[in-house]
Amino acid sequence: MPPLVLHITGARPNFPKAAPVMDALAARGMRQLLVHTGQHYDDNMSAVFFRELGLPHPDVNLGVGSGSHAAQTAAMMTALEEVMLAERPDLVMVYGDVNSTLAASLVAAKLGIAIAHVEAGLRSFDWTMPEEINRVVTDRLCDLLLATSADAIAHLASEGVAADRIHLVGNPMIDTLLRQLPHLDARAKADELGLPEHYGVVTLHRPGNVDDPAALAPLVAALRDVADELDLVLPVHPRGRARLEASGLFEHPRVTATDPLGYRDFLGLVRGSAAVITDSGGVQEETTVLGVPCLTLRPNTERPVTITHGTNRLVTPESLLAAYREAVAARAEREGAVPPLWDGRAGERIADVTVGFLAAR
Repeated sequence: MPPLVLHITGARPNFPKAAPVMDALAARGMRQLLVHTGQHYDDNMSAVFFRELGLPHPDVNLGVGSGSHAAQTAAMMTALEEVMLAERPDLVMVYGDVNSTLAASLVAAKLGIAIAHVEAGLRSFDWTMPEEINRVVTDRLCDLLLATSADAIAHLASEGVAADRIHLVGNPMIDTLLRQLPHLDARAKADELGLPEHYGVVTLHRPGNVDDPAALAPLVAALRDVADELDLVLPVHPRGRARLEASGLFEHPRVTATDPLGYRDFLGLVRGSAAVITDSGGVQEETTVLGVPCLTLRPNTERPVTITHGTNRLVTPESLLAAYREAVAARAEREGAVPPLWDGRAGERIADVTVGFLAAR
């Protein structure tokens, strides 16, 4: 009987990473089970991804839901332990840097089950980010570290990870983006929302940006300055909705707030936009491939390759308006280079590494 791979997903960023990996492993005859922890449970942040990306219906949906980091992680660990004891997988595959990834890695490690981390080695070196803690702990526990870029390889090597555990495979999220390009209508959602030809997309959800009113106020002021020149649409993440509504941002006549959007609707908007303003990690990567100027409202990024090879730049509230003007003016000069191995075949490389690893065991 072929080995069993247990995939753990839980939040919106995980799904486009898992889809091409599962497809490639299925083509190689691997047995697979998909567990959805339910960390994100809103339809537009979860179920719509399964429909649009062709992911199989989860074999197990834990329905954990929201909560503090400790409560959510503990609930997922308890539920995942039951699943892993029942299924006894040969390998647990985790994705990205969300709490589901950390919880699954801790449980698998204590049960002596091999772990593979897709998107290993990314580092912001910012320990105020919960995601950074998740990344570092997960990588320390993993047997296979599957990296998207050369800087990630260097980080893992500097942390003492054995070279034979590290593999540069590319970015499976870009596999999904390239497959979905024919379905990304650059005007459909914009027309539905009544947006003009030129508009910008904004996403905000990082605690450092939206949780503290003192930090949010200058950011909102900067966005209002941009909105004086460019219509902005903001799909509102549930965790920041109340604070953003209270901030007065949505009172600006050229700011449109929407509920979270599905994969195709959101990336269609991004594809047709003049610029994107974000604090998301994945959006930095997607804009790099789509060639859309990306202004990241953070002091650091765990994805520096999106700056050196892409459209991304780090900005502060104070520099946002000038950076927007410069980025839009320079857009036509971009040559369209993308990072190495962001070619739509990362899922296949991950599958090859996984099959080889399991065969050797």
